[in-house]
Amino acid sequence: MWKRACDTAAKCIAEAKEYNKQRWDNTHMEPDLKEGDQVLVSTLNFNNLKGPKKMRDQFIGPFTIIKLKGKYAVEVKLTEELSRKHPVFPVSLVKPYFQTEEGKFPSRRKNPTPPEIVFKRRITLDL
Repeated sequence: MWKRACDTAAKCIAEAKEYNKQRWDNTHMEPDLKEGDQVLVSTLNFNNLKGPKKMRDQFIGPFTIIKLKGKYAVEVKLTEELSRKHPVFPVSLVKPYFQTEEGKFPSRRKNPTPPEIVFKRRITLDL
């Protein structure tokens, strides 16, 4: 009886591990960051920024990646005002910085033409 219960529990744990691994692998990708890339850093854990939290920018930067610390952490070069902050961040708190929108949306038109004004007419009402 005890042996069968232990075997069933071990089987359920193994199935749960496999299920969770498949779900994780389907939704998460390896970070595509390398040294020298520009990134934006999340202000989620920054308590020393001025102003109310809901009015602050969600991301600040861009900062240059100095070194990769394993698969899931990056060391960035911070500015003077943030020099007291530890420069290593997990990849979940950084996102790639694109200099212009062209890198993000290559098929977008460059300069959309403004709409034409067909006619101008002033209406006066007699009351």
